[in-house]
Amino acid sequence: MAHFLLIYDLADDYLERRPAFRGEHIGLAWAAAERGELVLGGALADPADHALLLFEGETSAGAESFAKTDPYVTNGLVRSWRVRAWTTVVGERATSPLRL
Repeated sequence: MAHFLLIYDLADDYLERRPAFRGEHIGLAWAAAERGELVLGGALADPADHALLLFEGETSAGAESFAKTDPYVTNGLVRSWRVRAWTTVVGERATSPLRL
């Protein structure tokens, strides 16, 4: 297993437009979590200009598929997105635990 960060660059009017799409977005996120793909997700605060979603899987496909169908992305609340592999080394769910 590996970890992947889905990084959203949010639109300037994200907070104003979010209510119309939040239910569908949260439903999609909880479904991904129940499948064991999404570990954590949420928007950064002060300012709310980015969001981070931590995915777990063999490949980045789960994170990429999520972004392509997320109503925040398809309706322009997300200006751009990218997926980055994240080498996790500390914590119970670290994929490459390291103790010195």
